[in-house]
Amino acid sequence: MLTWLFDVLSEHYSFFNVFRYLTLRGICGVLTSITIFFIFGPTMIRKLSEYQIGQTVREDGPPTHFDKVGTPTMGGVLILLSVVIATLLWADLTNRFVWIVLFTTVSFGAIGWVDDYRKLIDKNPRGMGARNKFVSQTIAGLIASLMLYFTAQTPAETELLVPLFKDIAIPLGTGFIVLTWFVIVGTSNAVNLTDGLDGLAIMPTVMVAGALGIFAYVTGNSIFAGYLAIPFINGVGEVLIFCAALVGAGLGFLWFNTYPAQVFMGDIGALSLGAAIGVVAVIVRQEIVLVVMGGIFVIETVSVILQVASFKLVGRRIFRMAPLHHHFELKGWPEPRVIVRFWIISLMLVLVGLATLKIR
Repeated sequence: MLTWLFDVLSEHYSFFNVFRYLTLRGICGVLTSITIFFIFGPTMIRKLSEYQIGQTVREDGPPTHFDKVGTPTMGGVLILLSVVIATLLWADLTNRFVWIVLFTTVSFGAIGWVDDYRKLIDKNPRGMGARNKFVSQTIAGLIASLMLYFTAQTPAETELLVPLFKDIAIPLGTGFIVLTWFVIVGTSNAVNLTDGLDGLAIMPTVMVAGALGIFAYVTGNSIFAGYLAIPFINGVGEVLIFCAALVGAGLGFLWFNTYPAQVFMGDIGALSLGAAIGVVAVIVRQEIVLVVMGGIFVIETVSVILQVASFKLVGRRIFRMAPLHHHFELKGWPEPRVIVRFWIISLMLVLVGLATLKIR
């Protein structure tokens, strides 16, 4: 939105040409979204408390979690608003990728909002129900997949890149739609499963989003893309603004969500953030690298799958409790120790993912 204004002003005042640079607008996106959180975060928490929109806790969960009952939740509403407002302000709104990532993020946020509303307001512990939630995610994910597939302008936009190899790109054809759906829906649910401790999900999300912003910047720059031997995709660089807004909103939320949390994001936050990094990874053609950088989300999801499969097949549990972070809690690890160690692992995995840019 502001890019149009700055283009007009730059015709008369050369100073405004500086806002043509993606990097500066990315910085502005971070500062805008984090400022929105600092200004409205306390009010949001107070209103959630007044309306008694508080966290519920599993009866079979770690005993330390019973202290969290009643903590305001659905804070993901402000995450969503911060990201959308900052992106609309600083991104080029003629860019198709910007609208696709916004659609995906908002649609999954809407699904999370309905699920949270039914759990917390209607007092239905099942929320939307697993089937309805999955169907809704599938529809939203397929719409985003079809938008990317039918607006693709070059073969590179629908090919699967293999990290570490500069000349391997697998044409997917219509399989691109299936892969994109799987990445978006899978990442959305993976982040949701990870969101079980104060700050556990949001910081890895911030780190992955920041790294994907770097991928977006170099993929949308013909010089950097050529130097790094990755496909150049025109217009992808603008996704950096969205990633920057997500980083700012995530850090703003962490200010209030750090242990002991004053607010939780709820499904509206977790589902939308997961879908956001999933669709960005697809746009920058780094689905495989996302598996590495989002390794914490992958491990948490796999732990649930293994736990359920083991119990159904042999009647025994592999972990004391799933997702994995609960296992370490029940082993006696204090919650902050689990959180920070998972953050450290996530940082290492993100750095490994970024290293694939150069190692080819």
